[in-house]
Amino acid sequence: MVAEMTFPQLERTINPTHDIKLFAGRSNIKLAQEIADYLGTTIGPMIVKNFADGEIYVQVQESVRGDDVFIIQPLCNPVNENLMELLIIIDAFKRASAKTITAVIPYYGYARQDRKTSGREAITAKLVADLLTTAGADRILAMDLHTGQIQGFFNILVDHIFATSILTNYIKDLNINPEDMVAVSPDTGGVQRTRHFANAIGCPLAIIDKRRDKHNEAIASHVIGDVKDKICVMFDDMIDTAGTICEASKLLQKEGAKDIYVCAVHPVFSGPAIERLANAPIKECIVTNTIPLDMDKMPAKIKQLSVAPLLGAAIARIHDDESVSSLFGFEKEMQVQ
Repeated sequence: MVAEMTFPQLERTINPTHDIKLFAGRSNIKLAQEIADYLGTTIGPMIVKNFADGEIYVQVQESVRGDDVFIIQPLCNPVNENLMELLIIIDAFKRASAKTITAVIPYYGYARQDRKTSGREAITAKLVADLLTTAGADRILAMDLHTGQIQGFFNILVDHIFATSILTNYIKDLNINPEDMVAVSPDTGGVQRTRHFANAIGCPLAIIDKRRDKHNEAIASHVIGDVKDKICVMFDDMIDTAGTICEASKLLQKEGAKDIYVCAVHPVFSGPAIERLANAPIKECIVTNTIPLDMDKMPAKIKQLSVAPLLGAAIARIHDDESVSSLFGFEKEMQVQ
């Protein structure tokens, strides 16, 4: 089951003639329902199905003329199917005369293809941004983008929110003395993210020196910082094949770490990820439900926390023309550094 997290109850005046219209694609219905429950509303009726040849059909089953529409659809596996479904849903609402269309994308697929690292490569994160805009989205609500520069790929409004506080609160609730902890970045690219996590916990920072010879293959070579006899908490935005995390955990164990926790927002869990995590020297792997998991099939060490209250509060603030960044603390700092 998804772990419960405390979050301030939403307080807002509901306008019955023009309230939030919430809809969902098929990629994470459970999260969409949790968001609807938090907002005190329901998921709007919509037919989404596949024809025999795989084409996707969408029909909105209620009038949305003049309404603010929010569509919840993480771009997780199967990413191409879920992306195309989102584009078609957006087009359906545009043709149904919705006033505004906000695509709520808890996990932004293709985010890692955000630049050219060698010749003749596509910058697919930019292509996805163009597709969403062309389809008719007026605004994007995204969570923990792989890199902040993706916001600049859009010519429409982007609200970028972070689940760091949810993961931080879980670690704090373990009641571990911060003096016995070290926040560990699994690579140099995640140092800024991990530094904010370390500041929130009140513990020092360490960094894994990693090289990647191939896609989805990572080699952890040494640790920058003192981890001996410490409880290490690694923090990353996503776990894909778990190669980086598991190699890093083995290195931390070799360097004398007492216990190892892993926190990640997006549990992509491709290929051998679950088997690797089960066999790695990790005490707990804490993730969120931006991507659905069948927890009955997960190892006991994997814990899943809900981001529904966070997304629900952000949706309400967007709809009510209130500040989204004021919901957060250090997340706001991350956007300006």
